[in-house]
Amino acid sequence: MADLVVGLAKSVVEGALTKAQSAIEEEAKLRQSAQRDLVFITGEFQMMQSFLNVADAERLGNPVVRTWVRQIRELAYDVEDCVEFVVHLDKRSLWWRRLLPPSFLPRAAASQLDEAVGELEHLKARVEDVSARNARYSLISDSGSKPAKKPKASAAAAAGGGGAAAAFSLLIEARDASKRQQGIGDLTQFLTKKDDGLELQVISVWGTAGDLGAASLIRKAYNDPEIHPAFKRRAWVKIMHPFDPLQFIRSLMAQFHANSCKQPDAIIGVEVLRKMDSSQDQLLKEFEEQVKTMKYLVVLEDVCTIAEWDTIRSFLPDRNNGSWIIVSTQQFEIASLCIGHAYQVLELKQFSSKHSVCAFFKEGSQEDDDQVDETDMACTSNNEISVSHELSKAGGSCDLSKAGGSCDLSFYTKILSSKSKAAEGWMKSLPLVGRELQMNKLHACAAKARFEAWNVMSVWGIAGVGKSALVKNFYCQNMCQKDQLFNKYSWVEVTQPFNLRDFCRSLLWDFRSESLQAKDTAYHGAMSSKNPIHECCKLLKKYQCLVVIDDLRSTEDWDLIKSELVSRHSKSVIVVITSEAKIATHCADNEELVLNVKGLEADAAFDLFEMEVHRNNKTCPLNSKDKELKELILKCGGLPKVIVAIARLLAAKTVTLMETASSLNLRFMHELENNPEFDSLRGLLVWMQSYFRDCQDFLKPCIFYLSIFPLDHRIRRRRLVRRWIAEGYARDCDKKSAEDNGEDYFSSLLDLSIIQQPPQSVTTNLNDTRMALCQVNGFVREYIVSRRMEENLVFELGGSCCLTTQRTGRHLIILESWDRDMIVFNSIDFSRLRSMTVFGEWKSFFISDTMKILRVLDLENAKDVLDDDLHRIVKLLPRLKSLSIRGCHEISHLPSSVGDLRQLQSLDVRHTSIVSLPSNITNLEKLQYIRAGNTTTSEEPSTPCLPVSMLSKLCRPGHQVGVEVPGGIGKLTALHTLGVVNISASGGKAILKELKKLTQLRKLGVSGINRKNRDEFRSAISSHSHLESLSVWLDKDSENCLDGISLPLKNVQSLKLYGLVDKLPGGIKQDSQDALKEVKLTKLELEMDKLSKDDIAVLGALPKLCTLRVKQFKEGTLDFCVKQEGRELRTYQKVRILEIACSSSLKVNFGSETMQNLEQLKVDCCNGSSLKFSDLNKLAELKEVVLKGCSDNKLKEDLQTQLLQHTKKPLLKLE
Repeated sequence: MADLVVGLAKSVVEGALTKAQSAIEEEAKLRQSAQRDLVFITGEFQMMQSFLNVADAERLGNPVVRTWVRQIRELAYDVEDCVEFVVHLDKRSLWWRRLLPPSFLPRAAASQLDEAVGELEHLKARVEDVSARNARYSLISDSGSKPAKKPKASAAAAAGGGGAAAAFSLLIEARDASKRQQGIGDLTQFLTKKDDGLELQVISVWGTAGDLGAASLIRKAYNDPEIHPAFKRRAWVKIMHPFDPLQFIRSLMAQFHANSCKQPDAIIGVEVLRKMDSSQDQLLKEFEEQVKTMKYLVVLEDVCTIAEWDTIRSFLPDRNNGSWIIVSTQQFEIASLCIGHAYQVLELKQFSSKHSVCAFFKEGSQEDDDQVDETDMACTSNNEISVSHELSKAGGSCDLSKAGGSCDLSFYTKILSSKSKAAEGWMKSLPLVGRELQMNKLHACAAKARFEAWNVMSVWGIAGVGKSALVKNFYCQNMCQKDQLFNKYSWVEVTQPFNLRDFCRSLLWDFRSESLQAKDTAYHGAMSSKNPIHECCKLLKKYQCLVVIDDLRSTEDWDLIKSELVSRHSKSVIVVITSEAKIATHCADNEELVLNVKGLEADAAFDLFEMEVHRNNKTCPLNSKDKELKELILKCGGLPKVIVAIARLLAAKTVTLMETASSLNLRFMHELENNPEFDSLRGLLVWMQSYFRDCQDFLKPCIFYLSIFPLDHRIRRRRLVRRWIAEGYARDCDKKSAEDNGEDYFSSLLDLSIIQQPPQSVTTNLNDTRMALCQVNGFVREYIVSRRMEENLVFELGGSCCLTTQRTGRHLIILESWDRDMIVFNSIDFSRLRSMTVFGEWKSFFISDTMKILRVLDLENAKDVLDDDLHRIVKLLPRLKSLSIRGCHEISHLPSSVGDLRQLQSLDVRHTSIVSLPSNITNLEKLQYIRAGNTTTSEEPSTPCLPVSMLSKLCRPGHQVGVEVPGGIGKLTALHTLGVVNISASGGKAILKELKKLTQLRKLGVSGINRKNRDEFRSAISSHSHLESLSVWLDKDSENCLDGISLPLKNVQSLKLYGLVDKLPGGIKQDSQDALKEVKLTKLELEMDKLSKDDIAVLGALPKLCTLRVKQFKEGTLDFCVKQEGRELRTYQKVRILEIACSSSLKVNFGSETMQNLEQLKVDCCNGSSLKFSDLNKLAELKEVVLKGCSDNKLKEDLQTQLLQHTKKPLLKLE
């Protein structure tokens, strides 16, 4: 939680800093006092920002620090708002007023300036107070949130800058060495490596943050089961200061005795005391004998000076018996001098970017374990003998005399038989619900991996989503098949901190275990002392193994595993399970082998809930239509782990079930975190906390912002990104625009599964993160909501709200369920409100003159918003940056006062009755985004008020779909999105010349293109090198006006052409393969009389086309089977969505090489149309067919018959 607080504060402080610095640089005419105040505030905020950047978990655990961080955030909000107020006063025509004393100014202007300057003085005083508060409570100190105290100085620090620089240089060298020698940074490997020499070896261990972490790494190796038999004498001695030689020897001998005691029932401490109860001479003689004849391992903790080291070495001379000394020191100079000048350094463990533990060793003494004698890799090698020995001990047999030295498989056959029985029992006791499609995909991935000789596939999804259960079902199904693809199975969970040798031991143990998943860790003592890494590598190469690696958490850990265990020549398949998309992509051999497991859809979630309730209480009554239950299950986010936990609780509440469900809905996350009944979810909640903590700071405000949208609400991607920009969460930087950063943030949240693709929809690209719609996972949303309430940032009005003075925040949500109580609304303090979002009915009292700093007003699809309401909105909210009245059909006029919204960046009036934009809109120099007009596509179902039939009519040729724009639109040079502009109504050629000036356009929609203006249109868009999306509506009777001209489509990814006859314009077809590869079109929408066979062939060759929508008006045939010289060509290879519509009679055919990746076929049936499809069985990846507005029963029956004959049994859905 604290990390989210800091993430929010960082973002707000950064925004305030940017505004203040910009004001200082650009508002040179500010009064001198205001300038000085801004400079002071900027300096203080820079210090606060530095503190936030280094704030760690220890600091944030202090509630005083958290309170101070919140105060910084609120102060930063107010500074940013004040600076924007000053900028808002800066009307260019009145700039000279700032040069005059206040007495010379008109009263109104003077009062506004005085207000701004007074506010800055007040903010300066608040900043001084916050800084003083830090000094009073010692919040910023080297010791974190604790009172400042002088830390123990390290040798590097004592040495000054030169020592610190040397230490940092060594750290870089150690990390480079670790990358070069993957898997070698392990003390156990040093101590057990093969070496012909027996000279005494010394290794030094040094940590960049003192002894933090070093002792645990040494202790792990010291207690390793491979070390025990290798060293007959072991001792761990903490060096006393000053050094006492006799005490040192007594400590060594005491531990030598303790570690060599073999009497099973002996009390070791007592036995050691008896041994030590001898004369000093006898003890010294015994010590001398021990170090001469026995191989020993001695750990020396806290060696501080080289003099101490020299003295110690005089007691531990080299006797050529293979002994080792480990020196633990906090000083890198001592660590290096103990080894000598010719040393190497290697990173053992990285705890953070600045904290690592490193090992120093003699140069050339550490060899890569891969450099072993070739005989070790033969079947008769020592490692094979080790495997055979283990099999024999476990009751198996091994005959090394057979050809090739291969082992008898009877032991593994016995293991596999036992595992198969366990697998059958597991599948019966824990059946999967709602995972049929994903199970099919998993089996298909495995088959493809075997066929293509790929070794690694990956499965990812957030914690609790059931990815491990899905893979375990796949794992068990493979075991239980008669004709098995694999003959060995192993499931291993990755433990932290990661150690490759321990990982391989676990892998070997599960190979040899008869249980479905071995959990016993007591095997370490029984395992062979031979290298487990090599043994695993040999098994994976020699046999056809199915290995599941569960809970992989970093790409670095995978790189270690891959370098040692994954081989191109192996027939084994490895399935990696992880919670992060980037790790899954990094591990898999091909993007086709990456499976994202998402939450269960609503029906499947209820089925699982019902099954679990009845498993625990068969008489418990359930109603799938009950509102409380539906809401509760939605809040589970489709996570089986959460659904099962809640079902078990409710199963015990037969009488009070609905009351309990209602109570859970009201305090969902609080109950999960505090009710002992949900202890099974503790791990998930801890993971959730760490998941958000590890998110990059700039994403945390975006995550909080998602809670603005109601549960299960479908959110337009563009709506979300534009709001982030208006709020200042996505900002311009040196290399990227705010728009690009916003899109990147959206992609990041998608990769993190915080937002996800809505159910029953198909992505339009193999790597599509720019989907039109998204949803917030219900469970994730509830987690965010519980945190936003603590932070008092977002407040909502829903149901029947009571009157209270505590309802305040920066963002207001008015839900559809709210009873619209004016008394409650007027009691709210709106002085700090930044955004307001209305769902459902609009009331005129929703706008208040106290909303002085409101920057985002989102009324998308709100009902009963009238022209008078819009006029009042524009008048009372001069600081708006984003205004959306999208879908407000009653609005027909955009007032001219909109030209006074000088901060406005986004204006969305799409799907309203507005037909023209006011002339003074050209004054809005910051405007970047204008959407207008009455068009719609299947991608944008944001107009629920309009039926499909009406939308179809709106898009027919000849209908005015755009709006009239004023002359001078070319002055809005910041515009990157504009549409739809009615060219004919706006001045024809003249307006096209204006559009030509808008060189930053990325998305453009125009209507009214005809023969008279087509050349000017082509000329206008030819200069738009950034254009990515182009939509064109042709005038009636000008349907063939684009014939013979070539559209410049170099960077266009989305193209929509409405009103064509029977020929595509130039620019789509390319004459060479090289030119074809440069075409970036991924989405194409065509509305035309007839699509010719030649044009079908042209479209089929587009290399990146993923979505194709065709509406044909005249009867005919769409034959997507493209042939050349009698041979069918592979066409439409990347197409995943195909949408067909017609207003007459149409036949659609497919070939065996056509659209082999098509997943969704949409059919839009118009009145009087007749459609017939053939060869649907040839669409190998088809998942569903969607029929919209269909009343033709014959078509439904024909489609259903074909889908039943399809190997993948696609679904038929009616809309």
